[in-house]
Amino acid sequence: MAAKAFVLITTAVGQTKSVLNGLKKIDGIKSVDAVMGPYDIIAVVEGDSVDSVGKLITEQFHKIAGIERTTTCQTIRIA
Repeated sequence: MAAKAFVLITTAVGQTKSVLNGLKKIDGIKSVDAVMGPYDIIAVVEGDSVDSVGKLITEQFHKIAGIERTTTCQTIRIA
């Protein structure tokens, strides 16, 4: 079963552009956008399973300098 999540990212001051560029290099990210509001970036991630999405975030996102915090919103099916 495929899994999809929205990852809400807070960056250090002045680091949004470099974090955005780093995220664009990661396979499994379907889209990544800078946003205004309580978060600086929102990324859409897809993988083969919930575990693969979690592994992508913990092993790839957290290596990027300038990311202060991530909040992952896993999608679900209702129907």
